[in-house]
Amino acid sequence: MKGAKRSQACRVDSRNRVTIPVDALVATGIEAGDRLLVNPEGPGRIVLEVARNPIREFAGSMTGCWEPGELDRLRDEWD
Repeated sequence: MKGAKRSQACRVDSRNRVTIPVDALVATGIEAGDRLLVNPEGPGRIVLEVARNPIREFAGSMTGCWEPGELDRLRDEWD
């Protein structure tokens, strides 16, 4: 992780919220609004991981596979 210190302290507030240091967010590419998986790994250890979004990953990946209007024509056949 380039640019991030090895360890940085943060605090859990009374509503169980944690503010992640900016350096750690920048180094990992995590942005505001990202959904994170919370993985408890034993006493005193929690690992955060970005939750995959398959819809976002594959959106637009089939662009150019069909002629313009082809999908509309196929959808019209369903009616």
